[in-house]
Amino acid sequence: MTGITRRGVLVATVGLATPAVATERLRMAVTTTFENSGLAGHLLPKLEAATGIVVQPIVVGTGQAHTLARQGDIDLLVTHAPQQEAALAASGAVVDHRPLMVNDFILVGPRDDPAGVAGLTDVSTSLRAIADSRAPFVSRGDRSGTHVRERALWHDAGIDPDTLSGWYREAGAGMGAALNMAAGLGAYVLTDRGTWLAFRNRGPLTVLVVGDPPVDNPYAIMIVNPDRHPHVPIAAARRAVDWLTGPKGQAAIGTFAIDGAPAFYPVLDSEDPS
Repeated sequence: MTGITRRGVLVATVGLATPAVATERLRMAVTTTFENSGLAGHLLPKLEAATGIVVQPIVVGTGQAHTLARQGDIDLLVTHAPQQEAALAASGAVVDHRPLMVNDFILVGPRDDPAGVAGLTDVSTSLRAIADSRAPFVSRGDRSGTHVRERALWHDAGIDPDTLSGWYREAGAGMGAALNMAAGLGAYVLTDRGTWLAFRNRGPLTVLVVGDPPVDNPYAIMIVNPDRHPHVPIAAARRAVDWLTGPKGQAAIGTFAIDGAPAFYPVLDSEDPS
């Protein structure tokens, strides 16, 4: 069917294509473990399909993610350093701080295990044995959540990591790079389980210490405070966070596995993924 404009030009009035809905976009800082494990590639397309929101992941360590949040260079962030997150929220830099998921830290190292830590269930005790043997150890050294937790475990072992040298190496890079460095040096390294499961250069390395109880590695999601940075699309950010922390997002996290093994566990206890 057609109609006539004031200038007599025929135009279609029925059957016109529906204008495309404008895509909403968010910039989200995510930890290297979130990306290296493959979770970002599994989860973010599901978020887009469900909400129409395209999330651009900015892959950085936790410390850098918090800096970006304070500066307003991102819209939301996922990190895994509870004390630092609490301080960030208390400063007013972020709002809507929610738990997202959890996995655990494990200690991997050379198969010949020169420090003799295989089978131990206390990571700090294992670190003390590594220090006593002066066996090579790789630290991320990048202010990430993993680096922060590693330093805390050294302190629990009664050792100041700032005094370590020689056998103690800092990668200054993400988890995958630290694992590659450890593989090359035949060194021990603390890693999150998700990145380890996705790591393909395992030849020289094996899992040696799994905490009992587990050394929990909780992840949280936060929105940059729109009162401080008005460009933050708060409505879209809240919709994204609601989906990720709600039944559908949590179910998607729970179904993510690497070679059949779960890499992360949701925090929402729900059997209804609707």
